[in-house]
Amino acid sequence: MSPAPEAAGTATVLVIAKEPVPGRVKTRLTPPFTPQEAAALAEAALTDTLHAVLRAPAGRRVLVLDGTPGPWLPPGFEVLPQASGGLDERIAAAFELCDSGPALLIGMDTPHVTPDLLAGVGRDGHDAWFGPAADGGFWALGFADPTRAGACVRGVPMSTGHTGTVQRRRLAEAGLTIGDLPTLRDVDTAADAAAVVASCPRGSRFAATLASLAETVR
Repeated sequence: MSPAPEAAGTATVLVIAKEPVPGRVKTRLTPPFTPQEAAALAEAALTDTLHAVLRAPAGRRVLVLDGTPGPWLPPGFEVLPQASGGLDERIAAAFELCDSGPALLIGMDTPHVTPDLLAGVGRDGHDAWFGPAADGGFWALGFADPTRAGACVRGVPMSTGHTGTVQRRRLAEAGLTIGDLPTLRDVDTAADAAAVVASCPRGSRFAATLASLAETVR
């Protein structure tokens, strides 16, 4: 399928990610996977995510990257560096890169994300969008007005079992109407990887990579 034309949507879609370098990404996959295998899975998940964003309607597509782009990066993305600081600071700073108009930020941990899950953002009249993760965090966060992000995100405790609850409450306390996206499972552990494969779309690089490593973990 060819990428959606730029005129098809007005939202900016941000993907916040780390360069898939062994020892720096998906360290909770080791063991059973080696650091090199964990990085291969991270690269496949990131690549699947980027291609899903390419097929979703968007006015602008931005990879907010900690690291250097590699051959896994398809054309069609601006690449901008992540800010320093904690994850809440980096997420808030990513929204500050946006023009006026709606913006949605997603991570690289949900290779089963599909263009359809992203298509309604900026079109359904909500002030914010929230995609909870099964581990208590969130996989997607969006704002009709990106300038509202900083006040809503900074100070939210990240990487805890209640991060998503706190983040969604901050949106509600700011008086924003919230469009809830489906709950997805992040890939952090080998059990997560095995579970999400069933939801990956046809042609998933993540599913293919995990299958190729199956013999390693037996």
